[in-house]
Amino acid sequence: MTALLDSLTIVDAIGSFGALIVVAAYFATQMRMMNSDDLAFPVVNLLGSVMIVYSLVYNFNLASMLIEGFWILISIVGIVQHIRLRRSAE
Repeated sequence: MTALLDSLTIVDAIGSFGALIVVAAYFATQMRMMNSDDLAFPVVNLLGSVMIVYSLVYNFNLASMLIEGFWILISIVGIVQHIRLRRSAE
């Protein structure tokens, strides 16, 4: 465990924190602590995914980059949809 922590770079830490953010958002929706219809959900997912992509730029993995690319696109769609629905309700 000590060797792992010693080899951890800031890039790895940012990517790992991003992964924790994405998992925490998913967990929060499952525990009904966050609603997936709220703006916070896609924003938090976008933030986490961007952090993961940052780490992937330095430690590239195609499969991970693909999933994060889709995760970012879906999050952006969710943000845009939320804004559109809010404007139409006004």
